[in-house]
Amino acid sequence: MFQRLASIILRNRRFLLVIFTLLTILFGYLATRLQLSYDFAKVLPSDDPASVAYEKFKSTFGEDGTVMVLGVSDPDFYSVNKFNGWYQLGKDIKAIDGIEAVVSVAEIYSIEANREDRKFEVKPLLRDSVKTQSELDAFRSEVESLPFYKGFITSEDGEATLMAITFDKSKINTRSRLGMVDEIVQLVEAYENKAGIKVHVSGMPFIRTAITTKISGEMKIFMMLAFLVCGLILMIFFRSFNEVFFSLIVVLVGVIWSVGTIALFGYKITILTALIPPLIIVIGIPNSILLLNKYHHEFQIHGNKIKALARVIQRIGLTTLLANLTTAIGFGVFCFTNSQILAEFGLVASINVMSTFLISLVLIPVVFSFLPSPSVSRMKHLKAPRLNMVLRAIDKIIIGHYRAVFAFVIVIVLISAYGITKIRAVGFVVDDLPKDDPVYVDMRFFESNFKGVLPLEIAVDALQPGKALDPANLHKINRLEKMLATYPEFSRPLAVTDGIKFAYQSYRGGDPKYYVLPGTLDLAEMAAYLRNDNKSKQTSFKSFLDSTRQMTRVSVQMADVGSVRMAELVEELQPRIDSIFPPDEFRVAMTGNSLIFLKGNDYLLRNLVESIILAFILISLTRLLLFTGIRMIVISIIPSLVPLIITAGIMGYAGIALKPSTILIFSIAFGIATDGAIYFLTKYRQELKLYPLSISKAVSLTLRETGVSMIYTAVILFFGFLIFAASSFGGTAALGILISVTLLVAMISNMVLLPAFLIALERRVATKAFMKDPLVQIVGEDEDIELSELKIRKVDDILGLEEDEDSEIDENKS
Repeated sequence: MFQRLASIILRNRRFLLVIFTLLTILFGYLATRLQLSYDFAKVLPSDDPASVAYEKFKSTFGEDGTVMVLGVSDPDFYSVNKFNGWYQLGKDIKAIDGIEAVVSVAEIYSIEANREDRKFEVKPLLRDSVKTQSELDAFRSEVESLPFYKGFITSEDGEATLMAITFDKSKINTRSRLGMVDEIVQLVEAYENKAGIKVHVSGMPFIRTAITTKISGEMKIFMMLAFLVCGLILMIFFRSFNEVFFSLIVVLVGVIWSVGTIALFGYKITILTALIPPLIIVIGIPNSILLLNKYHHEFQIHGNKIKALARVIQRIGLTTLLANLTTAIGFGVFCFTNSQILAEFGLVASINVMSTFLISLVLIPVVFSFLPSPSVSRMKHLKAPRLNMVLRAIDKIIIGHYRAVFAFVIVIVLISAYGITKIRAVGFVVDDLPKDDPVYVDMRFFESNFKGVLPLEIAVDALQPGKALDPANLHKINRLEKMLATYPEFSRPLAVTDGIKFAYQSYRGGDPKYYVLPGTLDLAEMAAYLRNDNKSKQTSFKSFLDSTRQMTRVSVQMADVGSVRMAELVEELQPRIDSIFPPDEFRVAMTGNSLIFLKGNDYLLRNLVESIILAFILISLTRLLLFTGIRMIVISIIPSLVPLIITAGIMGYAGIALKPSTILIFSIAFGIATDGAIYFLTKYRQELKLYPLSISKAVSLTLRETGVSMIYTAVILFFGFLIFAASSFGGTAALGILISVTLLVAMISNMVLLPAFLIALERRVATKAFMKDPLVQIVGEDEDIELSELKIRKVDDILGLEEDEDSEIDENKS
């Protein structure tokens, strides 16, 4: 098959260049239409009960993550200049297109009971900026007499205050959010400079915007770093402009195809899909190294360029295909998670791993068929005296001390196994950001002063229209609020009962002691006031009741306590909620961004573990194409599993939590790590047929020929993935570092442990497994084109090349 493919590629090289150029232009055009994702990553499947409950909540009450908050804590805040600046800041922000409302201490309302018209009137506490300090002091006293705002606009101790900015729900998940947030930040910076106050910024719109902006910026940085690092390493290896330049051009084509594929499928740039372009660079370069090393090796033997390029395709084409297939499987298993963000990442990554392989297999031989033959100086890397010295040392260790190798690996695995027991599975909303990142620092400010900014919602369905406001149910809601207030992780709850308490305080003359839920008789009297005020947005509680008054909500903001503590809270709260709202009379659902994050985190962990198992099964099945013996399949897999165990142990000892971003490591690294085993074992099979009575000789020869390429590839992969350590997202940085370590250990394992297994096996097992013909023939091992034949046969007879290429071919004969 690949002999025929070599003929097709080299006979149609100009046509293929045109086709690949046109395809690259097409994908490049598609790439210009790529957009960033402004939605929250959809982790849970749409039919998951938590997802269904959340969508129902949003359809009833709207988005719960639409509030951006600004906070200050300054002893001189209530001075005329600083306060008036805060007042004007709120006015300027409210004027921004897409901002629905701004609530701050400078723009809050009081409720007055109009006895004559029997209705409540909502009036602003402040109609203009203050003129004197005495006026401001009087205003501050009035604010402090309104318990409704305590713990909501002002902190419980009165030391901090915040401004709550509500975004238009129709624009919160669009590109316009970035412009709105940027405009607010500019206004905040101007206020900071003028007032000399540090303003803390947080809330879901801001956090999501900051993360989106970081993702976009980091994708570009990683692509540049990947090209720079890979190009530098290639130059060190090959010391030749042609090999370096055209290898980078080949992977650049792969990158353009990958970005175009994302747009072609209608996907957007997320924290995962942003990793694909640099991943393609890192994974694609080893293809070029293997093909070019084989090209130089073949050319060094017989000096015929076209024959060498044909043998590249013919001899390692299928081996490289299977190696890339295992890598693609490592990504492709994410498609089975039923999680949108992971499925998109897995599909695009797996497709483009294979397309980059195709690009390399076609363009490397085609391009180098037009370039001059490699000079002696350009092939010096094949000798690699230092690397060959290392390989000889490894050979001696394997042949003479393979038992010591096994003992050492067993000790390392046992130590790693103990480390695995120390791994924690926990995730935080912003734990991927460094502790000194402004987003993280500001979130902690709001957690310290207002208990947090992450929404948690409790939706209460009374099962009958109008029943949500029954006095008995209002008292149940009040009990629920008091229960939630006992948890330090939650801010002060906000519900329809708080609006009623606020109104009752006004109804009883404004005395703060009447900020309580009134009795049944007082509720009945106040009902007339509330009915007469249905048009008021402030007292009709539209955002806390559905149109039938059957459903209501209790909202709290909470700290980023992590998935473990969040699960404990949910488990603890549910029976306490059921004791207040009997399940046979009410339907109560906890939901909101915080809970969806928890459920999504658990869902990803569970599904990613299943994906690792699936990757193991599928990659094992690919071994059936190479080996017919089950024992050899097991032997080929073990050296790729050992690095994963070691990496997991490192995570345990280093305190790196198991979460979606870090568990990705295992299936990706496993898919790539098995490549080395494929290269080694297919070459070993060839050598074993040449030396059927000497396993050690076959192992030694295999190590010498494949060792240099395996080391080159491992170095590229190590430093290529290491660039992700520069990410400001902790999960991405950990992913880069741990995959780098895993692949480095995998190289050592495939070069030491795998051959040690072969040496240690009984001759009967090793030879029997390899002497059988595989399901797929890796190379035409019995067929070769000898140099002596070239004296009497034209190369076009062998490859079917056109006559006009004969002169070029003759120039390359030795």
